[in-house]
Amino acid sequence: MNQMIAQAGLADQINCDSAGTAGYHIGSPPDARMRSALRQRGIPTAGQARQFKPLDLDEFDLILAMDRENYQDILAWDSTGEYRSKIKMMCDYAKSHDDREVPDPYYGGPEGFEYVIDLLSDACANLLQELKQQLPAH
Repeated sequence: MNQMIAQAGLADQINCDSAGTAGYHIGSPPDARMRSALRQRGIPTAGQARQFKPLDLDEFDLILAMDRENYQDILAWDSTGEYRSKIKMMCDYAKSHDDREVPDPYYGGPEGFEYVIDLLSDACANLLQELKQQLPAH
């Protein structure tokens, strides 16, 4: 998503971050197999794993969950329901894939990582189109 944002010249208007709902791998770079699959497509990787925090609910305009379990975890942090309208499923933006959740490729082979990149590329491209329509023209 960050590469698409930069290519669209919108890095000064859209801030995209990633966080897991569990505390696994905090401080670690992305999975080596994912980095390899992304590198083969010319997609740069950056950053390190961090855990979602309740402050994220206030800080970000849109919170996207990869699967139903993560969605429920995020909703649990929103005990008052104040942020419910900004918590959505990532696959809600996918148009070329029927998946309703992003599968976890961790325990599979390289094809799982390739598929996740395809699915997320679909969802991210459509999300970016929607965001562009919401941004003020300049």
